[in-house]
Amino acid sequence: MSSEKLISIVIPAFNEEQNIIALYNELISVLQKISFRYEIIFVDDGSRDNTFNEIKKIAEKDKCVSGISLSRNFGHQVAIMAGLQQAKGDLVIMMDADLQHPPDAIPLMIEEQEKGFDIVNTKRIDAKGTALTKKTTSKLFYNLLNKLSDVRIEPAAADFRLMTRKAVDAFLRLEERDRFTRGLISWMGFKQTVIEYQASARFAGKSKYTVKKMFRFGMDGITSFSSKPLRISFYIGFIVFLIGLAYSVYAIIEYILNKTVPGWTSMLVSVLIIGGIQLLSIGIVGEYIARIFNEAKRRPLYFVKDRTISEE
Repeated sequence: MSSEKLISIVIPAFNEEQNIIALYNELISVLQKISFRYEIIFVDDGSRDNTFNEIKKIAEKDKCVSGISLSRNFGHQVAIMAGLQQAKGDLVIMMDADLQHPPDAIPLMIEEQEKGFDIVNTKRIDAKGTALTKKTTSKLFYNLLNKLSDVRIEPAAADFRLMTRKAVDAFLRLEERDRFTRGLISWMGFKQTVIEYQASARFAGKSKYTVKKMFRFGMDGITSFSSKPLRISFYIGFIVFLIGLAYSVYAIIEYILNKTVPGWTSMLVSVLIIGGIQLLSIGIVGEYIARIFNEAKRRPLYFVKDRTISEE
């Protein structure tokens, strides 16, 4: 390994004041064992606790550490983008601040990259005690995503990866507002590989991924990389149309034969089914229109409120 190379570690953080110093200590113990110059970039994603103050304390002692504080919580995916835009390394690693992405995996990631890979992704092996519901929903999400999407995303994939400068520069050219990093990385191509890591229990604090955020994350993943939901809604509508047409022919024949019986059940069922499908289809179309609306506004992805060092 050449000591001339610089490796950048990008770490988005939201309300992680209890984890920052512990993560830094573990990172340093690993980085000191490899022959790379390093920089560590913390991105405070609008935390409401003392996360940025902890980052400042570290930056004052270690000139290889810098941090930026975003003006509000723009979301994990945008915080990753903000950090990558600051990174100068020949190699760049993105990882979370909760110590569930083990720094010990970094040397293995570098070894894999030196085999000629531009991107080294990781696959999580869940820690003992991980809730069955979380495992099940994660598996269902990736199965559904891969069936609907035009690009394949590795199940149990994580935003813990190494990228070469070439891959990072390509990623930074993607200006989408509703970002789904795992999908974008897969879509980009380049020579990629996957390694497994053992997920540790969260060091402190609580997970920031609420059910609402996970649902939004899932919708971003599906709508960013596939138009299949639109096609599916069309197919369902067409099938219901054919059924309705057949039922109309049946009703006309029954009327001609004077066999009709006044009633509301069949009409009620028909209205409920057709109405439900229409609302579902409108909702799917609405999701895509909302994404077009967000892209058309062309607002900046984020604003920086504070930083540990002045911008060069």
